[in-house]
Parts: sequence; structure tokens; C-alpha cells
Amino acid sequence: MQFDLDIQKTLRSGKRTFHLNLRLQSDSGRLVILGPSGAGKSQALRAIAGLLRPDSGRIMVGGAVLFDSARRINLKPQARRMGYLFQDYALFPHLSVRQNIAFGETPGWRNPGRQAGSEAVERWLAAFHLEHLAHQLPGELSGGQRQRVALARALVAQPAALLLDEPFAALDPDLRTVLRGELDRLQRELALPMILISHDVADAQVFGDHVVRMRDGAIQPGAPAIDGADIDPILAEKKIHG
Repeated sequence: MQFDLDIQKTLRSGKRTFHLNLRLQSDSGRLVILGPSGAGKSQALRAIAGLLRPDSGRIMVGGAVLFDSARRINLKPQARRMGYLFQDYALFPHLSVRQNIAFGETPGWRNPGRQAGSEAVERWLAAFHLEHLAHQLPGELSGGQRQRVALARALVAQPAALLLDEPFAALDPDLRTVLRGELDRLQRELALPMILISHDVADAQVFGDHVVRMRDGAIQPGAPAIDGADIDPILAEKKIHG
């Protein structure tokens, strides 16, 4: 089982209360969770990464127990080895491209030096064609370049899985198409389990070996299982005929 998720969390903000009640199992290495803003997708991803502690439940990725309230297991984010790509990329504005990538393999919260480098850092600079930008700051980069830096930072630590929060939402349509293709190729080459959350059906069409829809904090029932995966009705025809 690649992903075994049972996440229960009540969130309060002023008079508003939101209940996250996510129950999901998947054998797929490419899981897409579709849903509108406010569905709870990002909160679920934060819980898997260890940035939000559930009130109860269990989180298992690739057979490893990351959280289990009954057994009092709650691994720290670093120990979970999740490569997290934030929607806004969360690059450090005062660090260069090289330093941002090197941060992914730097223990604790120390800033890497300006000449920080390792075989892994050099590998991902080259893989994403960022060598000529290595000493530039994030504010000097395009949206696509920032995304590549953020993805390189996530990958340099050799994660056990990738967690992608609306990775293409901030990009123009043409660039989305290009970067979807790049990520699709890279994920297949690395065979790295991945959860991608999105409101865009086009993301599910590219990455969705297993696609579910989330609304109001919970997974919504989809169409009947196809090839062992619960498929959203919008995508059922594609899965049958594609």
C-alpha cells in the first residue's frame, strides 16, 4: 500500500469550524486529489508532511508509519522524508538558487554558504538547467524557474515521496503544459510516489493514475472502480478509452 490515510482534524478560526475527515487508501504511485479551494486539500497535505498534527488517525506512506494516534507515533517532518512543493514555492528570498537547493540537504535551519554544493546539488542544478542561474535570487527568476528550484530543493534530500500543492496554479497556460510534461517524465524516471492536489482537471488527466475528489474536508464518492482505482466521473471516459 503506497498511501494509507486516516486524518481527523478540527480547525477553528474565529467562529468558523472546519472538520478534516480524510480516509483514503491507494496502491498507486500517482495519486491526485481534486477539489475546490477550501476543500481541505492543503491541510491534508500538511498533515502528511508533519506540518499539521491530526487530532486522531493514522498516516502511512510506502508502508512506513508517519503518524498513529493510537500508538502515539508522530514523526517530525524531517524524519518523514517528504519532498514538499508548496503552492507559492516558499523559496528563501535572501538565498541564491544554489543555496535554496542546498538547504534541502542541510541539517537544521542553518543557511548554506554561498558556494554550497554537493554532488546532489550539482545534479539537480544540471537536471533542471539552472546552472547559469545558480547565483541569482528567487526575485530575479521567472515563475517556471522558481518552480524548478523548489522542485530541485525537494528532490535533493532524496525523499520517500513527493507532495505537490497546486504546483501549476501560478503559471500561465503554455508554461503549465511544458512543466506538466517535465514533471511527468521526471516522476516516471525516479519512480517516486507522489500525491498531487489540484482544482484543475488537466492535472488529473496527466498525473492521475488514481484520482479522487475532495469537498468539505472529505473524499467524495466517485465512479465505480476502474483498474482498481476510484475515478472521478469527469475522468471516467478518459480512463476507459485512453
